[in-house]
Amino acid sequence: MEHRHHRPIRSFVLRQGRLTDAQQRAVEQLLPMRGIAYAPQLLDLENAFGRAAPKILEIGFGMGDATAQIAAANPDKDYLGIEVHTPGVGNLLKLMSEQNLVNLRVIRHDAVEVLRDMIADDAFDGVHIFFPDPWPKKRHHKRRLMQQEFVRLLCRKLKPGGYLHFATDWEDYAQWTLEMLRAEPQLTNTAADYASRPNYRPLTKFERRGLNLGHGVWDVIFRRQ
Repeated sequence: MEHRHHRPIRSFVLRQGRLTDAQQRAVEQLLPMRGIAYAPQLLDLENAFGRAAPKILEIGFGMGDATAQIAAANPDKDYLGIEVHTPGVGNLLKLMSEQNLVNLRVIRHDAVEVLRDMIADDAFDGVHIFFPDPWPKKRHHKRRLMQQEFVRLLCRKLKPGGYLHFATDWEDYAQWTLEMLRAEPQLTNTAADYASRPNYRPLTKFERRGLNLGHGVWDVIFRRQ
């Protein structure tokens, strides 16, 4: 009998990055207190945050600057950030400590496994995926985070009426994602095609520099029915 091995979907490709001393200290000292360890069992989100409040998931927060800014500006909501790159995790933990952001938690693990193993269905009021790796070469498109199987997984974890917000500065990836979300029957677009940037998504330094150079940024926002 022929056995076929399918490559599991991943939310990342791990790359090495320089870890500063401050980031290393933050990971060592703050991750045990402000982070959530991966475990293949359902996570009680209200217990993790110590309250009942709207819960927003961010997948791939990079260095975490925008994530910290969003959490600080919205203290009535709780934010769960998932990232695998240690420098970014350390940087966000440092920001959380400096700004006393009590409505933010971090998981350093693959988002696909976290969603599959730890998150109950209908758990989140929103999902943020901002500027993921675009994998621009056509032969690498299969490595993109936004694949149909992953979209279906996200839909299960969103509450009815919850939103999925994707943003990118690669037009091809924006078109790819727009068509993929349109093909998901559980989702409805909040705009005719691309949405205006909501106030809750801050402009990053990188994004502002790109806009000044005439580069585009595309926001795609759908809601679960």
